[in-house]
Amino acid sequence: MTSVDGPADPAQTASSSTVSPASPLVLFDLDDTLMAHREAVAAGIALHMRERAYVGDDAPAQQLWHELEEEHYHEYLAGRLTFEGQRRARARDFALAHGDELDELAAGAWFDRYFERYRESWTLHADALPAIDRLGDEIPEVRIGIITNGELDFQLAKLDRLGIRDRFGHVIASGTVGVTKPDSEIFELAVARFAAERPVSWAAYVGDRLATDAIGAARAGLVGVWLNRFGVEPSADEADEAAAAGVIEIASLDELPAALTPRLRR
Repeated sequence: MTSVDGPADPAQTASSSTVSPASPLVLFDLDDTLMAHREAVAAGIALHMRERAYVGDDAPAQQLWHELEEEHYHEYLAGRLTFEGQRRARARDFALAHGDELDELAAGAWFDRYFERYRESWTLHADALPAIDRLGDEIPEVRIGIITNGELDFQLAKLDRLGIRDRFGHVIASGTVGVTKPDSEIFELAVARFAAERPVSWAAYVGDRLATDAIGAARAGLVGVWLNRFGVEPSADEADEAAAAGVIEIASLDELPAALTPRLRR
C-alpha cells in the first residue's frame, strides 16, 4: 500500500531480491504528466457550459478556463489564495465572462458541479503505464514516487480513481508538507522519505513544466526531465538554465526509459 507519511513496504516497487542499498529513484509529477489533466479539464468545462446554458464555442471557453486555472492556481502556490479560494476565483471569473455573476457561495457550488464533470473525464495518458512498466523491467530495483503541488486528499483521489495508487512508494503533496515546487525543499524531502528505507544514490524527477518541475528538481540535485508534450518553446533564460543543469527534454513518456536507463545503471 502506498505510504503518504511513513515508509512504504519495499515489496511495492521492487522485489526484496533485487533491491540494493542504493536503489535508484524516479519521481513523477501527476497532472499533465501521468494523468491527462488538460484533456479532462477541456471535457469537464464543455459539459458544464452546456448545463449552465452558456452561449459560446468550446475551444475559446476551454482556453479561457485554462488561462484562469494558470492565473489563480499560481496565486494559491504563492500563498495569496487558499486552495478553495483559487477554485472559487476561477468559477467567478469564468461565469462573469459569460454574463453570470456569482457570489462566494454560488462560486463554490458552481465549481463543485464543474468538478463532477471534470472527475468523470479523468484518464491516464496512454504512455504513462507503459513507461513505468518498462522502467521496472529494465531496472528491477527502481523505486517510483510522486511529488505534486496540491492537496493530498485531492491528488490521492485521482490516483485511486485511475487505479494506480499502489504503484507508488510515496506520494508527496505540497498541501501536506507546506512547500511547493520549484522549491528545492520539496524534492529533498521526497528523496529523504525514500532514503529512510534505503539510501538513494541516484534520483530523477519527471514533469511537464520546465521551470517548476525539471529545473526545480535539477537545482535540488536530481536529474530533471522535462516532458514537453506540446512543443513549448522556453524562454532564453530558462533554456540556458536547463542546458547548464543537464535537464533532459522528452516529447513523450515513451522516450523516458531510454533517456534514464544509462544513468540509472551508472
